[in-house]
Amino acid sequence: MTGPAARPLDVFLVAGEPSGDQLGYKLMRALRGLAPGVQFRGVGGEAMVREGLETAFPMSDIAVMGLMPVIRRLPLLLRRIRETADAIIARPPDILVIIDSPDFTHRVAHRVRARLPHLRIVDYVSPTVWAWRPGRAPAMRAYVDHVLALLPFEPAAHARLGGPPCAYVGHPLIERLADLRPNAQEAAARASDPPTLVVLPGSRRAEIERLMEPLERAVDAVAQRVGPLDVVLPAVTHLEPLIRAKAQSWAHPPRIVLGEAEKYAAFRRARAALAVSGTVTLELALAQVPMVVAYRVSRVEALARFLVTAPSIVLPNLILGENVIPELIQEACTPERLADALAPLLAGGPERARQEAALVRLDGLMSLAGGETPSACAARMVLAAAAA
Repeated sequence: MTGPAARPLDVFLVAGEPSGDQLGYKLMRALRGLAPGVQFRGVGGEAMVREGLETAFPMSDIAVMGLMPVIRRLPLLLRRIRETADAIIARPPDILVIIDSPDFTHRVAHRVRARLPHLRIVDYVSPTVWAWRPGRAPAMRAYVDHVLALLPFEPAAHARLGGPPCAYVGHPLIERLADLRPNAQEAAARASDPPTLVVLPGSRRAEIERLMEPLERAVDAVAQRVGPLDVVLPAVTHLEPLIRAKAQSWAHPPRIVLGEAEKYAAFRRARAALAVSGTVTLELALAQVPMVVAYRVSRVEALARFLVTAPSIVLPNLILGENVIPELIQEACTPERLADALAPLLAGGPERARQEAALVRLDGLMSLAGGETPSACAARMVLAAAAA
């Protein structure tokens, strides 16, 4: 960063949900290592505040999901967008970094660009323009100077769609390989009987309501084919009561575990997994656990699938460039078809071997040159943008 040596770098960050808060605090820590004395302002959660962010208001004001919750809080959300943009405009920073949550952060960036056309704006986490509403990519060029992508195929997607310059900085999960990969004892457990099957029914109430029954019936059908199973179900804390209530009737009651540490411990011993689509599929893939992916949405939401342009809903498939992980969606998401895809992964054979070979390739596709961490790479990119 050029300029008076006495003035520290002033970075304004805007994060709108817990995952962005986690990315934000790691970015702040990495920036402090590269630019001692850097100052932070903006909007963030508890992790970013602990790292030294002066937050304008609690992130919980804007961390809402779902149509009705957004509608109920719309006046506050619109006010927070105006307040955040006004704070940036009133005291321009050296750079603005917006972190995920595009419905909020991109509106802030759009307002700021209109008033401060020369302020550099970096978007940390690309919107899913490669899967949904591709027209967002070229529209972003008007208010985003650079995109920092978490997935290695996203720079090519932005180039193809006419989006802003985009660089892959690494997914935060690649910093967690030691937590995801089994030691010798755990690797032996993967091969022992009864095999551990991890079942992941989702992190949203609607997913639990729709998918617990077909998942249970699939597990029952698989057990009839391959024999006894050690079924482990990692649950998100806020949905634990619902999950426990629904799991009571399972013919093969799962062992329900809570917390990230217990979830990763189950992954390290799992021979296979039956998972609802989401980021958890990338966690499983990096843990090198073969899996089958299930998903169902409401009839109204299902209409939107005709607008989805991606060849898969499973992140590891998109990174690998091939649909090696079976994904059974909507009408195809039946207990019988889930069991047909899952049983060979537990029993062993060509289907399992194909997945295992593909998952090994992920390390090479997702790693960064020189072993750089994603947060360090992102910080280096932010500093380069600030100096441009």
